Amino acid sequence: MKNKLKGNLMLMATALIWGTAFVAQKSGMDQISPIAFNGIRTLVGAFALIPVILIMGRTKNKNDWNRTLIAGGLCSGLALCISGNVQQIGLYYTSVSHSGFITALYVVIVPLMGLFLKKRITPVMWCCVAASAIGLYLLCIPASGFGAVNTGDIIMVICAICFAAHILIIDYFSPKVDGVKLSCIQFFVAGSVSLIIAPFADPAIGFALPSAGDICASWFSIFYAGVMSCSVAYTLQILGQRETEPAIASMILCLESVFALIAGLVLLGEAMPFREIIGCIIMFAAIFVANLPEDTLKLSRS
Repeated sequence: MKNKLKGNLMLMATALIWGTAFVAQKSGMDQISPIAFNGIRTLVGAFALIPVILIMGRTKNKNDWNRTLIAGGLCSGLALCISGNVQQIGLYYTSVSHSGFITALYVVIVPLMGLFLKKRITPVMWCCVAASAIGLYLLCIPASGFGAVNTGDIIMVICAICFAAHILIIDYFSPKVDGVKLSCIQFFVAGSVSLIIAPFADPAIGFALPSAGDICASWFSIFYAGVMSCSVAYTLQILGQRETEPAIASMILCLESVFALIAGLVLLGEAMPFREIIGCIIMFAAIFVANLPEDTLKLSRS
């Protein structure tokens, strides 16, 4: 129980950092094209983890650097590269609030994908997933209906599917390898691949490649989105998921949409309609129930 609480708190901190990082990612594209920005910030995150590995003495056990770790780093890195770049492109076309909300759709997608991996989903968990979906609907879809959804929102739905796959990959590899090393490798892979394809992909979708001056002008956005959102948050995600079921982890992590809304409200002046407040309440209720011990849920039904 203590380990579960510790893991949940790590995932909560991850959601907070990711939610506020949407503002940095949005403002960073004032000077830098989306894929180039994503490549730079993930490489910054990778280099920021090297001192952590050295300070924590994680280089002493050479047996940790095995095929499983390398395979996990490659798989999670490629998944992160795809999901991160899709998110960055979508964020250019939609608001911080919408980006955070729609990305959190992985709370529904993760359990559904888990069924193909023969993971059991309890009836209570299905109810929580359904409640989370209702909350996300109220948060994401305006009162005027689906006709008001823009191109960026559609791209963010694709992003949510990619992030769901990334969560399941992390869930598979994190119990088998050192979490910090896995995080470092995945960032090197994601950042390197992004920078390799950026000269071709960014101009193809209508963006000019950044100059050195552009990169320097966006140093704070790169720092926050790289060091905090990448090295700190993703490492917390890997360590936290060791102690938490994927469906519960996805529900906690979906709180990034709420934190993104708060960050947009405070930093960008974005409004929060009443229906979005109701959506937040429903999501919090679903997450609370999902984290109750099974014994408590059994007693409540007797």
